[in-house]
Amino acid sequence: MKEYNLRSLVVLRLLAVACLGMLTACHSKITSSSYSPGITKKTIRIGSVLVLQGQDEALGNGMRLGIEASLAGEKVQGRSLKIIFKNDYYEPASARKATEELLENHDIFLTLGNVGTPTAQVTLPILAKHKIPAVGFFTGARLLRENAEGAIVNYRAGYAQEIAAIVEMAIAAGIAPAEVCAYIQNDGYGLDALKNLQQTLTQVGASKDIEERYERILSSTGDRNNLGSVGVYTRNTPYSEPGYNSLKKWESESGVKCRLVITAATYRNLAYFVKTSREKREKWLISALSFTGADELRWDLEEYNLLDGIIMTQVVPLLNSDLPIVKEAQIALGENFGVISLEGYVVGKMLLQILRDIPGELTRENFLKQVQKSRFNLGGIPIDFTDGDNQGSDLVIVSRLTPEGFKAIDLPDFTLMLQ
Repeated sequence: MKEYNLRSLVVLRLLAVACLGMLTACHSKITSSSYSPGITKKTIRIGSVLVLQGQDEALGNGMRLGIEASLAGEKVQGRSLKIIFKNDYYEPASARKATEELLENHDIFLTLGNVGTPTAQVTLPILAKHKIPAVGFFTGARLLRENAEGAIVNYRAGYAQEIAAIVEMAIAAGIAPAEVCAYIQNDGYGLDALKNLQQTLTQVGASKDIEERYERILSSTGDRNNLGSVGVYTRNTPYSEPGYNSLKKWESESGVKCRLVITAATYRNLAYFVKTSREKREKWLISALSFTGADELRWDLEEYNLLDGIIMTQVVPLLNSDLPIVKEAQIALGENFGVISLEGYVVGKMLLQILRDIPGELTRENFLKQVQKSRFNLGGIPIDFTDGDNQGSDLVIVSRLTPEGFKAIDLPDFTLMLQ
C-alpha cells in the first residue's frame, strides 16, 4: 500500500512539472505573439545587408556609419533601435545568403539602407515573401520604383531623375544627343542607368537610330563592349581600359566625338577610367551618378591630380550646406562625416520620424500606412510620400569637382566647362 502511494505521488509530481512547463511555454508564446515581428518590450530590431568589405566597402560603411549615428540613443514608444548589419561584398550571391541568414537568425521589423542594385535584385523578392519593408536603400534604380515588388520606402531621387538633370543641361549647353556616350558597370546597376539614358535622350530629341542603338546594347548579353557608344566594366574589378577602348572604337567608326560620358560606376573603377582617359588626352566631360561615392572618387582623383571635367549628380545636400540636417549630421558623425554617411544619417532620421508619428501599435501594417500619409521637413529636406509614389525626396543637385570639393553648378557653369 505504501509503495503504491509513493508511486502515485511521484506520478502526480511529474504531471505537475509537465503541466507547469506547458503553462510556462504557453505564457511565453502568448507574450511573444503580443508584439509584431522584430518588436519587443525594449527594442525594435532592424536589419541591413550591405558591402562592408571589398573594393567598394566605403559605400556600405558610409551608410552604416550614418545610420548608426542617426539612431544612437533614440527611442520609439520607449523602445531602443537595434541594427544588425550583414556584409554582402556587393555580390548578389552573398547578398542572398546574408539576407537568408539575417531572417533565419534574427527577428527583424524591417530592413534599412541596403546598398546596390544587383544585390537588391536578389534580396527584394526574399523580403517581399516575408512581408518585410525595405527602407532607404542606397540605389536609385527603377527596380525599387516602377512596379516595385514588396513594401519599398525610398528616400532618394531615382537614377532617371539624375540622368535627366545632367542630360537636359548638356543639351541646353549645345551638346547633341549623338555626342552623349556612356560608361557603365555591366550589371543591373549599369543597365538601369543605360535604360534611363536611352529614354532621356529620346525625350530631348535623339534620332530613332540612337534609340535603337541603345536598345541593341540593352538586349545583348555578356560583354557589351564594342557595340556602340557605350563602354562597360565588370563589377568589383579595376579594369577600365576595355570600356575606354569601346568608346574610342565608336568614335572612330561613327565619326562622332563623345563630349559627355554619363557613367554608372563605383568610385574605384571610375577613378581608373578617368585616369585612363586623361592619360590619352581625352577632353570628355565625365558625369557620375550619386551612387558612385563622391568623397572616395574625389580622394582618388586628387591622388592622380585629375579634378577637371568631373561632374556628379547628388541626392543629398552638399557638405557645405547650411541646412540644419547637414549641420546636425556633421556634429553627430565627426570625422566620419561625408556624402554617403550623410545619406545614411538622413535615411535613419526619416525612418525615426515616421516611426514616431505612428499613432497606435507598432506593426508593419501601421508603419506602411503612416508612410503613405507622411509629409514633413527633415531639417531642410522636404519629405513627401503623399503624392502617390514610394519616394520621399526628389532632390537632385548637379555639381562639379573642384580642389575645394563638389560645388553646385547651373547652365552657365556647364557651358563654361565645355570651353
